Amino acid sequence: MDLLTELLRRPAVTWSDALDIAIVSFLLYEMLLLIRGTRAAQMALSGGFLLALFFLSEYLQLETVNWVIRNLAAYVVIAIIVLFQADIRRALAHFGRLPFFRYLERLEAANEAIEELVISAANLSTRRIGAIIVIERRIGLRNYIEGGIPLDATITYDLLGSIFQTGSPLHDGAVIVQGERIAAAACFLPLSVNPQVSRDLGTRHRAALGLTEENDAVAIVVSEESGNISLALGGTLERGLTVDQLRDRLKTLLGARRSFTSRREREQAVV
Repeated sequence: MDLLTELLRRPAVTWSDALDIAIVSFLLYEMLLLIRGTRAAQMALSGGFLLALFFLSEYLQLETVNWVIRNLAAYVVIAIIVLFQADIRRALAHFGRLPFFRYLERLEAANEAIEELVISAANLSTRRIGAIIVIERRIGLRNYIEGGIPLDATITYDLLGSIFQTGSPLHDGAVIVQGERIAAAACFLPLSVNPQVSRDLGTRHRAALGLTEENDAVAIVVSEESGNISLALGGTLERGLTVDQLRDRLKTLLGARRSFTSRREREQAVV
């Protein structure tokens, strides 16, 4: 009766207590999932037995047993680190794949992809090599990708420079970027039929305008004649951009608001 009265007199559980319990429960659950089916499971049972024996020795006043367990505790921690290096690495890698960390990783990958695109545009501009790079956003570009040469490669300025190198089989046409990867090269795009388009614009600029008139894609265009960098969006053309301006525009359009789409999102968009 006294025990029940003492329990009822305990302070109320606050939101911080609930959060504390939830975090510890989640960590224990994840740890049990990681060690299930491994040799660490047997070691965990042995550790639980020693822990129970420690409290039992205190309760029964078994001084010798209690002294042995207390003195072995420090060496047990070192032994666990040495014996289970691979399991510890696997556990840390598992926690690194949690949704929150995957979101941060996608943002970092998007920023790296933007930087590669900017460097590539700057190099092509300096060498006055014509290029058009289309970046898919919400509306899929599958029809244009299927008409080109599939690559599915990581975005690097070296690869983009090789693709648009004069004399390369993939030089003609556009490169289409999906997520953080180059989906295809040598893709042919529809030309703009807008009569208000300036007559001094070449085929690449008209193709960029024609594509962006139909969807929300972003197209980077490098002029072969002048080396100027332009950005096509929504059927309009921003001409004569500097490298810093291009970087800021891409981060605004692709990085800060939405970042690049994941592969699963692209597949759902296609369906």
